[in-house]
Amino acid sequence: MGVNVDHVATLRNARGGRFPEPMAAAVAAIEAGADGITVHLREDRRHITDDDVQRIHARITVPLNLEMAATPEMAAFAHRLQPHACCLVPERRTEVTTEGGLDAAGQFAALQPVVAMLVERGIRVSLFVDPDEAQLAAAVALGAPVVELHTGAYAERRPGELARLRSAAARAAALGLECHAGHGLTFDNVEAVAGIPQLRELNIGHFLIGQAIFDGLPSVIRKMKRIIVAARTIAE
Repeated sequence: MGVNVDHVATLRNARGGRFPEPMAAAVAAIEAGADGITVHLREDRRHITDDDVQRIHARITVPLNLEMAATPEMAAFAHRLQPHACCLVPERRTEVTTEGGLDAAGQFAALQPVVAMLVERGIRVSLFVDPDEAQLAAAVALGAPVVELHTGAYAERRPGELARLRSAAARAAALGLECHAGHGLTFDNVEAVAGIPQLRELNIGHFLIGQAIFDGLPSVIRKMKRIIVAARTIAE
């Protein structure tokens, strides 16, 4: 389970200063059982900043997954930082949160040099895509070893979305891709996704940070991980 700490920075930035500190949240998440930390360094720096990412990377003892747009600026930052992983995501200035998967098939030419550079640096590249076969095929052609399936439509309870996720995860595995998933996952809906046997990683952020207001971050992370581990045990 990867824990995204972006929205700790959102809360900090609402007032300014350094509190609450995303790095402290990352450390607390790891102590509570997080297997990795995810941050999304947006082009407009609306929450996580360059300094946050650098300080978290220097401090944590688990893999750092850097979510980013496939732009020259972000590629150069990742080149300098050398995180464990980079997840390429779509990004629009006007969106509140990521609204859908990356169009890897339609943006193949633009993505190709970024993926190649990151792979050459030894960074694990994943593409955040909708559960669609054309996008999985594009990931293979681009040389990205990992896809992260966008679970937003499933979280919105759209009919047939769980079946789409299951089918896409199976197809990704058949194509030789490592398969992850994330977006909109909560205590109430994570079990069915965690039970998909081909999935190897779930990245969860907004719900955990929001629920931590009521229950505390360590408690929330431990509960989420218990649900995931139980579902994985049944799936295996």
